[in-house]
Amino acid sequence: QVQLVESGGGLVQTGGSLRLSCAASGAPFERLAMLWFRQSPGKAREFVAGISYLGRVQYYADDVKGRFNITRDNDKNTTDLVMNNLEPGDSAVYYCAADRRALTVRMKSGVGLMWGRGTQVTVSS
Repeated sequence: QVQLVESGGGLVQTGGSLRLSCAASGAPFERLAMLWFRQSPGKAREFVAGISYLGRVQYYADDVKGRFNITRDNDKNTTDLVMNNLEPGDSAVYYCAADRRALTVRMKSGVGLMWGRGTQVTVSS
């Protein structure tokens, strides 16, 4: 059973930055594709970013490209999401997700992934 625990959420002003972190356990971390999703009230959960087993491939949602950066540390079993130039529209609960399969674009749907409980990010205007 893979366990995912997010941390690092909080309140930030427009234009500010936050770093989210996800700690994984219960499976060899280097064999987990890692992803971030977010969900704001009244909206469906949406894909934000994903990273392959060794970090060589990253996917980003169009509206975060150039602002967000996903990384992983296979020695520490963690994946981070660094969020820069934050906007009020980025406010949401951010979820860490994982899959034992290799990262594919189909994982952007969120179907079949393992999930953390989420961490709240609020960007004030």
